[in-house]
Amino acid sequence: MNKIAILTSGGDVPGLNACIRAIVKAASYYNINTLGIKGGFDGMINGDFTVMDVPSVNHIIHLGGTILKSSRSDRFKTEEGRKTAYRQLNEAGIDAVILIGGDGSLQGGRIFSEEYKDIPFMGIPKTIDNDISGTDYCIGYDTAINTAMEAIDKIRDTAESHNRIFIVEVMGRNAGYIAYGTGLASGADGILIPETPADLEYLKNSFTKDHNRKKNSLIIVVAEGDESGGALIIAEKVRKYAARRDVRISVLGHIQRGGSPTAFDRILAARLGVAAVENLLKGEKNRMVGIIKNDISVTPLADVKNRSMNMDKDALKFLEILTT
Repeated sequence: MNKIAILTSGGDVPGLNACIRAIVKAASYYNINTLGIKGGFDGMINGDFTVMDVPSVNHIIHLGGTILKSSRSDRFKTEEGRKTAYRQLNEAGIDAVILIGGDGSLQGGRIFSEEYKDIPFMGIPKTIDNDISGTDYCIGYDTAINTAMEAIDKIRDTAESHNRIFIVEVMGRNAGYIAYGTGLASGADGILIPETPADLEYLKNSFTKDHNRKKNSLIIVVAEGDESGGALIIAEKVRKYAARRDVRISVLGHIQRGGSPTAFDRILAARLGVAAVENLLKGEKNRMVGIIKNDISVTPLADVKNRSMNMDKDALKFLEILTT
């Protein structure tokens, strides 16, 4: 293997640059040349490649976003688009591609690698939603929950000062990892996630208990994909049974996807970046490297799926204890 390419695809997360840096440094260590693909799968189709060496990744470990840029490519979803991408990779002499992406991007890599078997893909999971199987943690998740936690800590100051109820919406369309993590870390009075049913009934009971304890302010964290609705819908419903209480809404939005990565995300990104290079050298192909119980794991791309939180009875009891 003489030349590999690095691709960042889909939504940006903190830690992508730390991962790019690790891949380039590992490739250099093993005397492999590296190209960066600029602009995601569209850049692969356009042949927008740039030479990367160790000096090119100096001083980027702390930066959010991705120096290679990213995109969501409709052209790559077509056979013609993938055929063009294959031709561009061949003309550039690329022997393998390391793809840093979420579930959709990893599935795009799987489809490509099944069609063109001579260019293996190695996937690295990144998403603040942390909803990819085959790994305990995805790059970006830890930074996102720390960013959300810090925001909620500030919101609580205002909630306390004005005796308000705040409904804080965080990202998480299909999985509640962000809401669950930030809610627990910030001491939220209610946590609403897609994996727990009857959230509104739970909230009503919570308000009754808090009223009896004469609690002045409340913080409710809701995942954007909760079955009861997002912050706007939840706030309207809360106003109906929290009479005479001042209910406010805060949607944290894309601040969760930006910013300097935490130490955990930087180290995770470094471990996965080096593991991706080393597994390609071992002859692994069309796999995703992850981390399970603090050890590197390797999962076939065909087996990588979206996942939700496993809210068993112990997890539900833990949630109840800390939000009552």
